[in-house]
This record gives sequence, structure tokens and C-alpha cells, in this order.
Amino acid sequence: MNQRPVIWSIAGLDSGGGAGLSADQRAGDAAGVHLCPVAAALTAQNSVAVQAVFPVPPQQLEAQVAALADDLPPTAIKTGLLGGVEQLRVVTRWVDRLRERAPVALVVDPVLRASTGASFADEALLRAYREELLPRASVVTPNRREAARLVGEGSAAAQARALQALGAAGVCITGGDEAGPLALDWLASRHASGWLTLPRREASNNHGTGCCFATALAAALAQGFVTADAAVIAKMLTTSGLHVGAASPGAGAGPVVPSAGFIRDPSLLPALFDAPPKSWPQHRRQSTVEGVYGITDNGAHAARLFDAGLRAVQLRLKRAEGEAEDAWQARLHAEVLPAHEAARRCGATFVLNDHWREALRLGVDFVHLGQEDLLALDDAGRHDLAEARACGLRLGLSSHSLWELARAVAWAPDYIACGPVWPTLTKAMPWRPQGLGNLAWWAAMAPAPVVGIGGVLEPRQLAEMAATGARAGCVVRGLAPGAVHSVPQWQAAWAGGATQGNAAGFGAPSPSLPGLGD
Repeated sequence: MNQRPVIWSIAGLDSGGGAGLSADQRAGDAAGVHLCPVAAALTAQNSVAVQAVFPVPPQQLEAQVAALADDLPPTAIKTGLLGGVEQLRVVTRWVDRLRERAPVALVVDPVLRASTGASFADEALLRAYREELLPRASVVTPNRREAARLVGEGSAAAQARALQALGAAGVCITGGDEAGPLALDWLASRHASGWLTLPRREASNNHGTGCCFATALAAALAQGFVTADAAVIAKMLTTSGLHVGAASPGAGAGPVVPSAGFIRDPSLLPALFDAPPKSWPQHRRQSTVEGVYGITDNGAHAARLFDAGLRAVQLRLKRAEGEAEDAWQARLHAEVLPAHEAARRCGATFVLNDHWREALRLGVDFVHLGQEDLLALDDAGRHDLAEARACGLRLGLSSHSLWELARAVAWAPDYIACGPVWPTLTKAMPWRPQGLGNLAWWAAMAPAPVVGIGGVLEPRQLAEMAATGARAGCVVRGLAPGAVHSVPQWQAAWAGGATQGNAAGFGAPSPSLPGLGD
């Protein structure tokens, strides 16, 4: 049995049981970690207002942390209400000591003001945050008002850059308390930036959302996820705790109560947008890419695969370094033409990889893009691709991590590829193999059909893919000229696996990149 990761929450005790350590404990339980609650301040508050704050004497805070250090050392620490400069310095000293022994993530939730307006931080404490705590932070999670107190007014992106300039490795500026139909958080991290988005829940139990989010993010870091993936998980967990019509135990807002099953609720999967979205993307579950999905770099070979009975083939062409434009366009046309004609003749689906503008010129109506292709688009490119989509261009997108899945969700594609399922030599990539567990999670959670890709060499593997609930499985080397197995053998393997279904269900996703070092 795997031992649950240990995280510490060094924060305030809410006597009303709504925010602070109470919210952190609920989030830690839902996230599946062992949370050690360390009191940095005591508050006299109820569900309506904070009436007083009593910082814990530094020596008492020191004693709590020292008692935990040897027996329950943390993989991650989350800070909330600290109460004063001396309390903050106890935290920074222990973060440094602990990091001499092992990596420790630090998530800073700068609790500077109560939702009712009471201030928790004077200028000396703000300066200590900027100069001493933020330079040690793996992630800082302010709301817009807290970000403004730390670095001034400005756009969320500008505030995030300013916070990173102070030393924070990652930033997530939460926007759950803003207005509008969508709840938008600005994420800035080593691996991804953008608007992490879900439809807003007008819930009456929103006390402690910031505490919950930061603790969930710390828990995900402790479980090995990188910051961008951890932010996706934190968004899901926090949103799961907002219940429309929930009764409050007091006269004010009730506490956030996250669900332990949040990670298996498809309605909680967020989208990651490059620009602030105006509406939630409309997805379609139908796809013409089903079953065995062949991939080749030769147009004539693609045509032979269609003639052999495949219903979907992707042509993966790369432009050679230094290849002249005229030569490239001529080669592209020569490779696309036989594949496209064969697909039409067989009533099958032909997909061109990467080159969506060229696809439009050649009459190809289905393209596959990698995440690097999306990131390479400027504003005009994103607009043109969206316009092409509106005019009928079909789109498949790659994804290798939770944040890439969230970015794919924002585009409402015709399918989302999950990979590499097994180790692959067809291209160099930093990702760990996703395994059948992650593929099953993708297939159950994604709002579009899911295609498994990567490392399929034997029909048995394709059958295992089909049993996860994926809509299609990619075969590259196994369909190359001279391959051992025929198209009918691959198709039989897929059909056999698909009839089994995913009897075991699906669990939580696992990290696809090494964490704690990002």
C-alpha cells in the first residue's frame, strides 16, 4: 500500500470552521494526502466576519514545526495566514533547513485581507513576503486584490510577471471571486501559461476557496505533478466543493466541501485558453477517427493502407531543413494527392499532420496539430484557425499531460490524442509513458473522443488500448511496409479489445513529467 504524501499547512485557525486550517484539512483529505495543520495565527471569527487575529508566538510556531520535522517531514508546504514578520521568518528558516535534506515544494497563499475587508498585513509583512517568502515559493496563489497589494495594479499576466520577478517560480492568480459566467485563473508556470477556466458555480458555500485551492495545489505537487498539472487538479478539487443551494451553518457563506471523487468527474475538467474566453467551448462526441488509426510518412503507403481496409490514416510529413518553398510545396502536393484520392475512393478519413494552411489549399478537411503547433500561433494564426474550424475544418490535437489536455479542451477538437501510452522511438520527447491507466482516465474525462498513441508494436497492445474506452489506437511501425502483422490482424485485435470494455473502471491520473523540480 502506497503511503500518502505528507504536506504541512502553516496557516490560521478559523474558529468558525470555514477557512484556514479547517478548509486546508478538508482539501487535504479530498486530495488523498496526510496534512499536518500548523497554527501560525488564531482568529476570532464566524461565518460573517473576522473580529480579531492573534499571531501565535514565534517560539510556539517553531516548536510545532520542529516536532514534525523528523517524524513527519513534508514533501510540500502550504502557507496561509501567517500573522506577522516573525512568524514568516520561522517558515523561511525551516523551508531552508528542510530543503537541505530533500526537495520541498512551497505554495504561498498570501492571505492579506479577509473577504469581509479586514486587513491581515501591514507594510512590514508585505515587504517580508516580497523579499523573503516569495523568493522561496514554488507557486504563489493570490487573488487579484492580493496580487495588487504585493505588486500593484495591472493585468493578471503583468502581475504574474512581477511576482515571478520577485522570485516565485510559478503563479496562479485566482479569479473565482470575480464576476462573469466563467471562473478564470491566470496560470504562469515553466510549462504552461494561460487562463484556466471552468463555468462559474453560483454557490452559497464559497468560504475558504483560496485556502482550498492552494492546499490542493500543494497536495498535487507532493504527489509528483508539475505546477501546471497541479493547478488543473487544484481547480477541479476546489470547484467540486462548491455546491449550489448548500445550507450554511451560520448567517454567512458556508464552507467549501470538496469531494474525494472530484478526480473522476468529467464536468470538472477545465480548459486552458490563451486569451480570456467569452464562452465555454461546445464539444461534439462524434468522430470519424475510430478503431485502427494508421500513421505514415508516405502518401503512396497511406493509399495502400486505405485500400487494405483502414478507415483512418494520418500522413505525417516534415519539411526538411533548408528545403525551398517551391520544392516543399511540390513534395507536399505529391504526397497528399494519392492518399487523399484513396480516402475519397474508400469513404475513409484522411488526416494531414501539422500543415493546416496547406491542407486548406489542397482541399484536405482534417488536420492533426501538436501542442507546439498551437503555441507557435500568433493572434492572427489563432483567429484564422478558429475561422477555418467554423467553416468545417476538422481537428485532432495531441496531449501528454493534464495541462495539455486542458489546452486541447479549449479548442473543442474532433479528437484528443493521449500519449505516449508506451515508450516510443518515433520521436524524442520528455514525457513518461502514460500507461493504460492514464489512457483510461483521458477516455473517461475528455469531452472529445480520445485516441491512444505511442509504442504500439503488437496487436495485444492495441487490444489493451481498445479496452480502456479509447475511440481509436494509432499504429506506426506496426503498419510500415514489410510489417509482420496485416491490417486485418490489427483490426481484429482492436475489435476484440473493444468488446471487453473497461471493466476495471478508471482511477486517478499519474504524472507524466518529473515534478517538484519545475
